[in-house]
Amino acid sequence: MSERRPEGAVRRKSLFMKQLPLQIFALSGIAYLVVFHILPMFGLVMGFKNYTISSGIKGIFTSQWVGLKYFKEFFHDYQFPTLLKNTIGISLLKLVFTFPLPILFAIMLSQMPTGRFKKLTQTASYLPHFISWVIISGISYQFLSSTGIINSLLLKLGWISKPIGFLTDADKYWGLATVLDMWKETGWWAIVFLAAIMGINQEMYESAMLDGASRLQRDWYITLPSIKSTIVTVLILAIGNLFGGGLSGSNFEQSYLLGNSMNSRASSIIQTYVYTVGLANGRYSYATAVGLIQSVVSLVFVLVSNAVSKKIAGSGLF
Repeated sequence: MSERRPEGAVRRKSLFMKQLPLQIFALSGIAYLVVFHILPMFGLVMGFKNYTISSGIKGIFTSQWVGLKYFKEFFHDYQFPTLLKNTIGISLLKLVFTFPLPILFAIMLSQMPTGRFKKLTQTASYLPHFISWVIISGISYQFLSSTGIINSLLLKLGWISKPIGFLTDADKYWGLATVLDMWKETGWWAIVFLAAIMGINQEMYESAMLDGASRLQRDWYITLPSIKSTIVTVLILAIGNLFGGGLSGSNFEQSYLLGNSMNSRASSIIQTYVYTVGLANGRYSYATAVGLIQSVVSLVFVLVSNAVSKKIAGSGLF
C-alpha cells in the first residue's frame, strides 16, 4: 500500500499550482538577485589579492594574497582628496535639492483638480526619468555648448559678451549636475509621495477646513505627518546611496558623459576612477578594493541614518 501524503502537503502543493504564475514571477526576481548581486560578491576577494586577467576565473581564488595593500594605495593616491570631495559634494547637493522637491511637487499635484491638465503635468514630469543619460548629455551639448542654443540666444540678446562655459567650467559642473538631476528625477519620486498622500483619510482635511485651517496648515499638520514613514524610508535610501548619487541612483553616467579634461577637477568621482583604473588600465584588484570601500561606507550610512531616524522620528527602514 502506498503511503498517503499528509493533507497539509497536498494543500500546499495545490495552492502553489494555483499561484504558479505569481510564483514564477517571484522566483525570477530571486534568481536575478542571486545571479547578478549575490554570486558576484565572491569576486570581492580580488580586492585582497594580486589578480590579473590572464589568471582567469580560477585565479580569483588562487592569486597571491596582498591583504590591505590596494586599500592603503587608494588612501595615499594624490587624487583621493579630489575624488572624495567631488563624490560627497555632488551627492550632498543632490540630496539637499532633489529630496524635498518631489515632496513639494507631490503635494501640489494632490491639490490640483482632476482633469487633463493634471494628467499631462504628471506624465510630463516623470517622463525624463526614462531618458538615458546618454541622450540627456547629447541634449545638454546642443543647448549648453559654446555654440549651443542658450549661448547663441544670450549673445544675440546682448546679455553676454562671450559664451558661458556651462560644460567646460569646473566651477559650474556641480550646479549643472544638480539641475539636470532635479529635472530628470523629481517627477518619478513624486509618484511615491503622491501614492502615500492619496492614502490619507480625507475626513481629516474636512475637519481641519471646518476648524478654519489654511491650505498651508493642512499640509504642515496633516499631509507631512501622515507620509512621514514614506519620507523617512526614501531619505534613508538616499543617504545610503550618498556615495553613489542619492535618489538618482548613480553619478557615474553624468560624470562620465559630461566630464572632460577642462572640468575634470570637479567632475571626477570615485566611480569614474574605478572605471578608469579597472577597465581602462586593467587593474582589477585595485578597482575592486576601491569599489568595496564605497560599498562599505554606503552600508554604514544606511545603518547610521536608520538608527538616527528611529531615535528622532520613531520610525526607520528596518
